[in-house]
Amino acid sequence: MARIHSLKYSLSFTFSVSLNILLVGMYMCNRWKQNWTLEAMAEAEAVSSISCSGHGKAFLDGLVLHGNPVCECNMCYGGSDCSELLPDCMVDADSGDPTFLEPFWMKNAASSAVVVAGWHRMSYEYSDGSLISEELKAHIQKVHASVGNAITDGKYIIFGAGATHLINAAVHALSSNNASSSPAKVVASIPYYPVYKEQTEFFNSEDYKFNEDASMWKNYSSNSTFIELVTSPNNPDGDMKKAVLQGQFVKTIHDLAYYWPHFTPITAPADEDLMIFTLSKLTGHAGSRFGWAIIKDEAVYKRMLTYMDLSTYGVSRETQLRVLKLLKVALSGNGRAMYEFGYSTMKNRWTKLSKVLSQSKRFSTQNLKPRYCSFSQQFRTPSPAFAWLKCETSVLEDRSCYEVLKEVNITGREGSLFSADKHYVRLSLVRSEDDFDLLLRQIKKLVSVESNDKGVTEVSTGLGQNNESTLMLELDALNYNGLYTIIDPFSYQ
Repeated sequence: MARIHSLKYSLSFTFSVSLNILLVGMYMCNRWKQNWTLEAMAEAEAVSSISCSGHGKAFLDGLVLHGNPVCECNMCYGGSDCSELLPDCMVDADSGDPTFLEPFWMKNAASSAVVVAGWHRMSYEYSDGSLISEELKAHIQKVHASVGNAITDGKYIIFGAGATHLINAAVHALSSNNASSSPAKVVASIPYYPVYKEQTEFFNSEDYKFNEDASMWKNYSSNSTFIELVTSPNNPDGDMKKAVLQGQFVKTIHDLAYYWPHFTPITAPADEDLMIFTLSKLTGHAGSRFGWAIIKDEAVYKRMLTYMDLSTYGVSRETQLRVLKLLKVALSGNGRAMYEFGYSTMKNRWTKLSKVLSQSKRFSTQNLKPRYCSFSQQFRTPSPAFAWLKCETSVLEDRSCYEVLKEVNITGREGSLFSADKHYVRLSLVRSEDDFDLLLRQIKKLVSVESNDKGVTEVSTGLGQNNESTLMLELDALNYNGLYTIIDPFSYQ
């Protein structure tokens, strides 16, 4: 009997130990499963907490010193914590880098964050054999429906590595079915985005050639195929462009990258045969390299799909995951927070710039007229991504407007690149708040010479390190090839 009790005790003890080992194993397994997200979170939090004085950021994939991430400073700022404003810095107003939306995403860091496991989507394709996330496509359709800027019902959607990638795919698709023996003529209205010409000429295809201004071919009578690129709002001047050419041999690509409430009133949903949008102008995430085309004709869609398959075999799965997360944030709440932030920021910048230029007879920007916006349900004045600055002849002499600005440390994009004349230069207004403040400061200097062409006075320049900093005094002389040596007072807000 004692042996039986002993055996029972041994079995119970063994079972108890085994159960404990199993439970501990399950606990450790679950803890391990949780830890990989916690570790990723801790790593991201540690980098985001690095102070860069509000004039820069540290990144997980950024610069490292002694094994630790370091600050990457905004333009014209330096030092280990980006607190030093660099003197005589060239202000970059050339790039259209849309970092003006960065504060919105900092505020919504938690809801827009994505943690990607090492095993995430390792396959070439999704489970249905495609290269496109159906969930992301559905959210793109929701975004357009909520804004009211494009009709997607009954149309095909294709993804690409930004609008530039999709534009060439569209040109290829529309020219490959060319009935004429001569290459299709690719055209656009002046001033047009330089990449249209640069990209078309770079690929040097036998199927299509760039043929400059669309208006040159308005009365051309031939069976030649035309592919017209229509940018609306236009880059660089923000105009709402329409197709110039009509007829059975004309095919049109509508580049609607800037047709969002931050930049222009939404007057009606676009319903074109081929429309191209890009994430960079919607959410500001230019580095994610993501765009999409909305296509009416199935044959064109299939030719574009083939182009994408052969050129990149689809957009990366990590990018599609991130875009999906960003669009969910854009659609959250009342679906207006991001757009209202973007519009408010751009409106504020245009108000400041217009106030400065209103004091000038030598420099001006495009005329912006209010229109009714169906999204905001009110009349709104456009707030384009770029100022299309014009220099009057009196200030040019033998220089271009680009050269005039460069003399006061502003680098824009010269008008000749858009096939416009030397009176024009494009200035980007979509960069960071630091970048815009520095640009405005230099524009004030440029305009200030008009107050007294012969006098020399003191310039009071605000070099604020943040919104609450005091103004510091700076003496700065402008010298336009010996024509002016003026230092005038101005305020910098």
